[in-house]
Amino acid sequence: MEQTIIRHMETVRRITEQTMKNIPEEISDTIPKGFNNNIRWNFGHIAFVQEKIVFGISNEEMNIPKNYELLFSAGTKPTEWEVTPPSFAELAEVLTEQKTRIKNFIPGRLHEKLPTPFTNRGGITFYTVGEAFLFSFYHEALHIETIKRLYRAISSYSGNLQQK
Repeated sequence: MEQTIIRHMETVRRITEQTMKNIPEEISDTIPKGFNNNIRWNFGHIAFVQEKIVFGISNEEMNIPKNYELLFSAGTKPTEWEVTPPSFAELAEVLTEQKTRIKNFIPGRLHEKLPTPFTNRGGITFYTVGEAFLFSFYHEALHIETIKRLYRAISSYSGNLQQK
């Protein structure tokens, strides 16, 4: 079952990586009416939250750029950024490298208790590495759907982008 879960993580991340390849970076900072964040923020948020869920709450070293928390943690907004965000190439590299580190970290740890239970902003409490890790798939999928909605909104506004 553990290998099935790891393969599922790879599938979810492959969808994220493919989605990123299909979106022109030059539109990634647009925030259409009705949205709080942009496409770049959502990709960075996926990377930051996955890192926190897998490594951070397990008291393991988080191995992503330090400014990701300031840029991409829950509650942050691109309109409040005071530093230059990473490029799509940098985000893609972080997402790909993160997938490899997770594949090396997770085996044998799904039933491991977290040092302290972790309650997310939605009020859901996780007690094991596996519970948190499985939730991360749902979280990533939610943000991929948001990215697709952002892309459609930008495309319909600009009228010259191909619908994905």
